[in-house]
Order: sequence, then structure tokens, then C-alpha cells
Amino acid sequence: MQGPMDYDTDNEALAEFKDTHLGVVGIAQIAASTGLAVYAMWVGIYMPGFRKVPLRLQVPYLPASKTQVQNVMTLLRGRKGPLADLGSGDGRIVLEAHRQGFSPTVGYELNPWLVHLSRFHAWRAGHHGKVSYRREDLWKVCLTDCKNVTVFLAPSVLSQLQEKLKAELSDDAIVVAGRFPFPDWTPFMSEGQGVNQAWGYRMLDQRNSEKEVI
Repeated sequence: MQGPMDYDTDNEALAEFKDTHLGVVGIAQIAASTGLAVYAMWVGIYMPGFRKVPLRLQVPYLPASKTQVQNVMTLLRGRKGPLADLGSGDGRIVLEAHRQGFSPTVGYELNPWLVHLSRFHAWRAGHHGKVSYRREDLWKVCLTDCKNVTVFLAPSVLSQLQEKLKAELSDDAIVVAGRFPFPDWTPFMSEGQGVNQAWGYRMLDQRNSEKEVI
């Protein structure tokens, strides 16, 4: 059996899940503790709470591939401490960060069914209670104590997120963006190519760049 984050898509995870003989008790435990059955109902449905988010700030769910996760972790190599994943989807970045020694690791996701799916992945991997997934609006999350931030968000969101990160993160914080770079920031390093590319940014570098422009 593969690990829960060894899939490139959730279709693969669900296919493997269907072939696993868990028994009545196992299925009941999963349904009760994770809401996985409810998540299945969400497919194709536009979540009511999500409709309240302005269109330009909406981000469609697209799970990170194994390569994308590895590229993010490469840019964070040698780092420790708290990690926050903004728009954490099915939670695979948070789970891998925990495996690599980051603590605490927290995923912020507005979609409740993806939060349930993330908790299922953590439970299935034996890390229940060791990672945290919260249904919260990333714009309302305070990041002042976080030293490591990861994001897989749309360009329209990244352009506005820059201001929040500059206002809240300390100089020694690092931000890693996957799939799309921050439009106005200069990365200290990138990893991968094409859709798998990730970019690493030091907050101190961004602040120093602004001072030079001024």
C-alpha cells in the first residue's frame, strides 16, 4: 500500500482506498472522524462559504504533485521551526513538512471538505494530532510568529498576499511559492521547471530591495 501522500491526484488515492479492505469498523471510524463521505459529495459542488470570497481571490483546488512537494522541501532545506501552508488543499505540504522536522506545522484552508480530507491523510499516515489543519481565511490569519510559509496560489492572489506577508513576517522568515512566483519579489533560489517549479524568498531581501528603490 502506498503512503497517503504518494499520489499525484486524489483520484489515485480514492482508487487505492476502494481496494483496501478496512472492514465495517474501519470504515465507520474514517467516516466519523474525517467526514470523507461528505467530501465526496462536495465534488462538483460550489461550496456556499467559498462564494463569499471575491472572484479574483478564489483559488481552484489542484493538488500538489510529489515533484512539487519535493521542490518546496528542497528550498526549505536546513530550516526548522513553525511552518504555515496558506491554502493547504489536501494537506500534503503540511504533512511532509512535519516529517522533515518542522514544528508546529499548520495548514489553513477555507474549504471544509478539504480540511476533512487533510485530517484523513494525517490519520492514515499515523500523524493524527501531530499536524494541524484549520478552516480559516488566510487573510485573517496572523503570521507574526511563523518563520516558514508555503503557498500554492493564483497570481491574482499572490500580488495581494505580498503586502500581508511583508507586514507580518519577520526578516528571518522564508516564503516558498509553488507553480506561480510572486510578481514583484526576487527569489534567492528556484527549484524545478514548468508547473513543478517553486521559488524561495527571504523576507529580509524583499525589504532591502524596497529600500534600494526608494
